[in-house]
Amino acid sequence: MRIKSNWFKEGRERTPQEISDALSFVVSRIADNALKNTRKANFEIAVGPQYLEFLAEFLWFLILVGDRIAYRQLSAEDRLTFTGNLANRVAETYAENRSRLLGEELKECKQRFIDLLNQRAGEYADFGYEENEPDYGFYRYLAYCIGQIMNDADSGWVIDQMISIEAPEAVKMVEKTLRGLYEAEPKKPRRRAASSSGD
Repeated sequence: MRIKSNWFKEGRERTPQEISDALSFVVSRIADNALKNTRKANFEIAVGPQYLEFLAEFLWFLILVGDRIAYRQLSAEDRLTFTGNLANRVAETYAENRSRLLGEELKECKQRFIDLLNQRAGEYADFGYEENEPDYGFYRYLAYCIGQIMNDADSGWVIDQMISIEAPEAVKMVEKTLRGLYEAEPKKPRRRAASSSGD
């Protein structure tokens, strides 16, 4: 999955809100991609509530990953702005999709997403985050939560899919995205090497 993680306009330092606005879009794409990959790996995730519950669980994980990275790089006040805005933007997108697909009330969908994110934040607080990635317990807890969503045949097997593949890849993408978004100067576009015709 390709993601754009650099600004296009000339250099000024971006605010925590601007950075989290940009990340919110990427986080939604990463969660969608993890869901698609899990289905391609022959895990049954039915379109409907189960599909949306998988997405929510993965989104909570990614928001909390973003928060841990912000802890390394931002002041306490800026981190609060960053994570609060990220959570709200992701919750809005998720609630719109859930409301549209399941006919649930939009405001209630968003509030439930935020309430459960706050619950997950307390649960993930027991796990560490090293310099560039979470510790094993962080991944293991995501896998456990995803396992609760799956049917009996898949609930045990999906743990390895999450710990070994989906969660580490997702974290790498969030880390890479934030490294790019914190750079004030846009990257120059790469030029393709001119192809030369043979004799």
